[in-house]
Amino acid sequence: MNPYLPIRERVSAAEWQARLDLAACYRLVARYGMTDLIYNHITVRVPGEEGHFLINAFGLMYEEITASSLFKIDLEGRVIERPDLPYEINHAGYVIHSAIHAARHDVACVLHTHTRAGMAVATMECGLLPATQGALRFHGRIAYHAFEGPAVEEAERERLVADLGDKDVMILRNHGLLTCGSSVAETFLLMQRLETACKVQVDLMAANTPLHLPSAEAIEKTARVLGPSRLKGREGAEASLGNWNGQREWSALLRQIDRDDPSWRD
Repeated sequence: MNPYLPIRERVSAAEWQARLDLAACYRLVARYGMTDLIYNHITVRVPGEEGHFLINAFGLMYEEITASSLFKIDLEGRVIERPDLPYEINHAGYVIHSAIHAARHDVACVLHTHTRAGMAVATMECGLLPATQGALRFHGRIAYHAFEGPAVEEAERERLVADLGDKDVMILRNHGLLTCGSSVAETFLLMQRLETACKVQVDLMAANTPLHLPSAEAIEKTARVLGPSRLKGREGAEASLGNWNGQREWSALLRQIDRDDPSWRD
């Protein structure tokens, strides 16, 4: 393949679509206030290329990321395809994301944030409380990983993956939030809803008043109705809300960012 061709002409149609989805996700994370300057990462597998995934250039703001500006790397951190930019990748992003992509073949996308509310809940001993309908969609689905310092040691990957298990949501203690899913759309929407649940919990705790928690029966019913039926151990999700993959919301979100700035498609 001619290395001087634009990236769009050097990659498969499936990879280009993955690049579009990932670039849109970066723009949406920026739009919904979940960024930390140039830090954090979102990654997606390259369809049809075992062990390859896409990641952001370490130096771009999320609002600047486009489909062509993404790096393609392998599970060992080697660059397979690089954009024409004076940047490299962030090693911490490789450590966390390569661990999950290597261990979880059901996962296409991984999203990690350092938001104010997410870090606050990650530091609370109680973790995410079953206090609201929004929080209850995660009941039985949250993993926790103890803080070991900045994620730069590759030895931590085994422990992180063991703690995640087969769940799609993780609270990294004293650190932040992580979601993963079978598509970029699903992964973003899990994070947006998890972030909202954390914001509400911080507000509740700040009110310094006794909390009224739902009954055990209501907690289980809500988790069953709102939780995707594809998850292990989660049977009988309501027909109206089960098999959720976020595509209806995703289409609306893409229209939203296209109205603001369609340059993410470049």
